[in-house]
Amino acid sequence: MHDRSSQVAPHRPSLITSVLGLGVFLIPFDVTAVVVALPGIAGDLGFAAAGAAWVIDAYSLALTGALLASGALADRFGRRCAMLAGNIVFLLGSIACGAATSGPLLLAARALQGIGAAFLITGAIALVAGAFPHQSQRARVFGTIGVISGVAMALGPTLGGLLAAWCGWRWIFLANIPFCLTLALAVPRLITETNEPGGRPLDPVGIVLLTLALGLAIDALLRHDASPIMRATGLIAGVATAFGFVRQQWRCLNPVLNPRVFATAPMIGVGASLTALQFGYWATLVYLPLFLSTGLHVSMEVAGVALLAATLPMLLVPLLGGRFVTRWGWRRFFMAALGVVASGDALLVVAALSADATMRSIATSAGMLTIGIGAALANPQLGNIALALAPPAQAGMASAMTMIVRQAGFAVSIAALGAMLKTTDMASAFAAPFILAAVGAIAGVVGAATLFPAAQTEMSESRAEQR
Repeated sequence: MHDRSSQVAPHRPSLITSVLGLGVFLIPFDVTAVVVALPGIAGDLGFAAAGAAWVIDAYSLALTGALLASGALADRFGRRCAMLAGNIVFLLGSIACGAATSGPLLLAARALQGIGAAFLITGAIALVAGAFPHQSQRARVFGTIGVISGVAMALGPTLGGLLAAWCGWRWIFLANIPFCLTLALAVPRLITETNEPGGRPLDPVGIVLLTLALGLAIDALLRHDASPIMRATGLIAGVATAFGFVRQQWRCLNPVLNPRVFATAPMIGVGASLTALQFGYWATLVYLPLFLSTGLHVSMEVAGVALLAATLPMLLVPLLGGRFVTRWGWRRFFMAALGVVASGDALLVVAALSADATMRSIATSAGMLTIGIGAALANPQLGNIALALAPPAQAGMASAMTMIVRQAGFAVSIAALGAMLKTTDMASAFAAPFILAAVGAIAGVVGAATLFPAAQTEMSESRAEQR
């Protein structure tokens, strides 16, 4: 690794951690804060349910595609440069979102935000290694950044709901401005530039194939007004393009995402569990504010506070996950965690179908709390098992793969649940997407039961075989 300047002063580690953590904070905060404002955005800009889903998916789709490029470009031109460039693009995208006067303009601005977010988070995470060369110190910093990310996910809906209620939904995006300006001023002064000129080459073909595959599938799922033949054609084209991407990466000498990393049963289990969690929790979170508005007749402000039941466990529960994994082993742990998510989704189905207002309120609260607990158990440990299963030389690739699978699964699951939602005018209409969410979580339970090693000893043997 080549350093362009001297190492940072040793008395600044906490300040550097705070700055890098702020860069990571903006990404999950932007997603979860916008979720609560979707009803207001849809009302002002004339979005139907599919259009509201695109407000999230335009961001996620652009983020997923740009992640393939951001790592290679950051290595080549500098990790600090990548973070600063991503910050500028994210800032411009945020301003454009706040100023958007139509649906297409907002979606274009959200895509710009997603591209900036990819470079921002890639640069921030890569800079941790350069700023903290000692393994123990680096582990503590990653732990702190993980807490910061958890705070963003937990408080995003509440703060987003308050902003939307008091100032209007545009201020959810405009509120990013002071944070982005802070990063623009602090990063060059505190953090050393690092790069690897001989790093991985850029793969434009792979970027286009993956983005096109996801875009075709999402568009087909969300085209409620299209004929079944047109939607089926779009889905088939998306799947075919995805296979083309995998084949291209498999045959490439220097793949940006090596499919061989996921070519073992346990790693396939990681991918299946990540996708199941997107269906059972993250995509469900997107539609909960709409359900709260329709089913419980609450304002955006109240919806943001109510969503704490689903997001606050992300701060309180993860530490328990490590203890349960040690006690139960990987297989039983993920079966239990995803089973809890599925149970919460089932409670939401009961809430959607209930005619009694009190019963609906109780089932909704219980369902949100339950999916939050299950997701908080599973989410951190999925990253841990991916790194534990991968050979040491492929740890970076495994980390990148999990990030891509998370984002791609998030985009597709939002579209799939949106395809099941025919109208937002009746609470009972939300039963169909909640059922699909439960099915997705149950599929994750089955995948964990059949693909994961039962204990860490089996995991070590699997890892040794890969070497």
